[in-house]
Amino acid sequence: MQWTDFKLNKQLFQAVEEMGFSSPTEVQQKCIPLILGGQHVIGIAQTGTGKTAAYLLPLLMKVKFAQGSDPRALILVPTKELAVQVLAQARQLTTYTDLRVVALYGGVGPKAQIEELNKGVDIAVATPGQFMELYLRNVLPTKQIKTLVIDEADRMMDMGFMHQLRKIFEVVPSKRQNLLFSATFSDRIERLSQEFLEFPIRVEITPQATAAKQVEQEMYQLPNLRTKINFLEYLLADHETFNRVIIFARTKENADNVFRYLERKKLGPLRVIHSNKGQNSRINAMNEFKLGQLRILVATDVAARGIDVEKVSHVINFDVPALYEDYVHRIGRTGRAFQEGRAITFATKAELYHIQKIEKLIRTKIPVKKLPDEIRIEETTPEEAQTMAREIDRQKKREDPEYGGAFHERKGK
Repeated sequence: MQWTDFKLNKQLFQAVEEMGFSSPTEVQQKCIPLILGGQHVIGIAQTGTGKTAAYLLPLLMKVKFAQGSDPRALILVPTKELAVQVLAQARQLTTYTDLRVVALYGGVGPKAQIEELNKGVDIAVATPGQFMELYLRNVLPTKQIKTLVIDEADRMMDMGFMHQLRKIFEVVPSKRQNLLFSATFSDRIERLSQEFLEFPIRVEITPQATAAKQVEQEMYQLPNLRTKINFLEYLLADHETFNRVIIFARTKENADNVFRYLERKKLGPLRVIHSNKGQNSRINAMNEFKLGQLRILVATDVAARGIDVEKVSHVINFDVPALYEDYVHRIGRTGRAFQEGRAITFATKAELYHIQKIEKLIRTKIPVKKLPDEIRIEETTPEEAQTMAREIDRQKKREDPEYGGAFHERKGK
């Protein structure tokens, strides 16, 4: 299928050509005609499959040209990073049109966003909280909204946005086209879709929560945090192979510690992003990484969905994620746009429980590799050993509520 097979105008064809989209991806082939036809659509597709353009192109075709001052389409996204990413792609696609797209997100003063809204807008990309805040200030009229897109719906559910989404459904016109996109289709997503989609057509590109085919996955079992650091340093010493790397840590503290260690060892240039970093700091780090000015980006899962960078050579899971869908999103940062990628996961004994759950979700075994002989195995500190033992106890108790555990309280005599 070629781009010319779609009923798009020449301005959009020209923008697509300049962006280097050689041919439409599977999600684009299936969703674009349905959305142009006015259908309600549920799109289940991993990140990196081209789903943003799959809803943006038909949306831009429907809105067509600047008109009036109130938004006619609303795209809801879970994070500031994703809002910025969708805005960037929308602006590239609208290069040869007069369409006005604005991104609305928290963490910055609302003054500049209000000024943009006052100039007139055709499409708003917004996080739910910021949308409601601006609506309640009476600076964001909703009466003209004819299309509502919920992107990264699974992340919306993880972040507890259901209450805010219901409020938004109440203030936008009930007669509208609804589109929902998600990497996974959990029970919560199904409930959400039943609430706001009428007779939707479900398009599922890959089996639910499958890791991208072009990502080579591997896992190494390591005894403790310090050995993880040794192995990370060993891998990153190979500058040629590990040329554009994202390292994911579970906590802000771990992310900062990894960043400081690698910076001290002069293995960068690198930056760290997590929720404690200011909005401008996060956006600047992402832009530097995209432009190839950084070799390494250390991040927590808050950034897992907002990174759209081609030719990421490796994703390293320094910690195994506690939300299992996040594994899919993390490794989806590499192997994008038909490139091949590699995802390496470090797992301690306490993290193997989560690995089993992830393998069940992605319906495949992650190959376990032998640690190179050169890696120095550190002694586990008593504190870390106890923390891991408590975690293993907690896991066993979750599987078997009758399990007493090594740390259970002794009953008084």
